[in-house]
Amino acid sequence: MDFKEKIRVIPDFPEKGIRFKDITTLLKDGIAFQHAIEEIAMPFKDVKVDLVVGPEARGFVVGAPVAYALKAGFIPIRKPGKLPGDTINYQYSLEYGKDILEIHKDAILPGQRVLIADDLLATGGTTKAAVHMVEQLGGIVVGLAFMIELSYLEGRRSLDKYNIFSLIKY
Repeated sequence: MDFKEKIRVIPDFPEKGIRFKDITTLLKDGIAFQHAIEEIAMPFKDVKVDLVVGPEARGFVVGAPVAYALKAGFIPIRKPGKLPGDTINYQYSLEYGKDILEIHKDAILPGQRVLIADDLLATGGTTKAAVHMVEQLGGIVVGLAFMIELSYLEGRRSLDKYNIFSLIKY
């Protein structure tokens, strides 16, 4: 299946000069969505994965079904103030400024094997924040999985010590 055909590109969003890759057109196609999740999970089928972590919000859409496919648990990483328990947080840079993410302090036990899944790898800021928090809690990052990678932004370069899978590359 050519997944690129299922992605709508919106010019000048969220600002002029950006060609936004909209995954909602892939998500609404049940067969394409199912195949995309199966393809994203496939490289990790023979890797022991205890948990899949997905950053808010589109990381939930990718991460939760990948966790299901791998028979693993799912851990959300959220914006500040959205998680009810004790958290740790990490401030990071992204394409359009700075942001902060949080994870429950008890979400990951030392030694648990974690796959981080998200919709997009761009500059790598969000993923680096997720990796930092997983490792701070003692988790072992066994891989990074993305629906889309914007190769020209070179986010992969700062994450090259990890096993990275991207379904679609631009």
